[in-house]
Amino acid sequence: MVLLHVKRGDESQFLLQTPGSTELEELTVQVARVYNARLKVQRVCSEMEELAEHGIFLPPNMQGLTDDQIEELKLRDEWGEKCVPSGGSVFKKDDIGRRNGQAPNEKMKQVLKKTIEEAKAITSKKQVEAGVCVTMEMVKDALDQLRGAVMIVYPMGLPPYDPIRMEFENKEDLSGTQAGLSVIEESEAQLWWAAKELRRTKKLSDYVGKNEKTKIIVKIQQKLEENDDDSCLNSPWADNTALKRHFHGVKDIKWRPR
Repeated sequence: MVLLHVKRGDESQFLLQTPGSTELEELTVQVARVYNARLKVQRVCSEMEELAEHGIFLPPNMQGLTDDQIEELKLRDEWGEKCVPSGGSVFKKDDIGRRNGQAPNEKMKQVLKKTIEEAKAITSKKQVEAGVCVTMEMVKDALDQLRGAVMIVYPMGLPPYDPIRMEFENKEDLSGTQAGLSVIEESEAQLWWAAKELRRTKKLSDYVGKNEKTKIIVKIQQKLEENDDDSCLNSPWADNTALKRHFHGVKDIKWRPR
């Protein structure tokens, strides 16, 4: 099995094993899928930390409003009345105004926190240092554990607009967010190794040979990123002739016969 050390830019992401005979179409999709699924785990963990501290998401029309404004507009959090954490709630105001402040009690909070830590460990970049390969099954297992913890604390489920529920149902809307910029569409993903694009029409062995004990560093990126990288080739400093003219002091001189 060829060992792939997957990076985004210069940052390590995860290790993945695959036979050298793997079609690069299949491998590129596989790498993108694991990469994006790890991002999903990170997003869910981040929101679940807020859930543990401040309870469920407020309805969109109540977020960011003061108590007086909510009263004046006669707004009501119907889901907040249904979604009471197991064992009752403890009030802990969300200063940002995104969540309703009805946090789980300490015991239920620890159920969420412990599961978050376990899921983070499974998908952590430290797995690279430990030499542990990450598979799609491992990432799915982390998501299942997170889902299970939420069900223990909120057996009635979360509101349909809560980002955690939306993530679990694959209905998340990341448009216009920083998190959305990190996601790489499977159809737009590219793998690069040794300054070469690993073209989807070939096999991995076409690039790395038949040795199944090979270890390589591959970089995943979006197609547009490659185009951006190429744009520098049109810059004056990338033109050898222009550079030579500059150092000889003949830049922008127009030659004409006497």
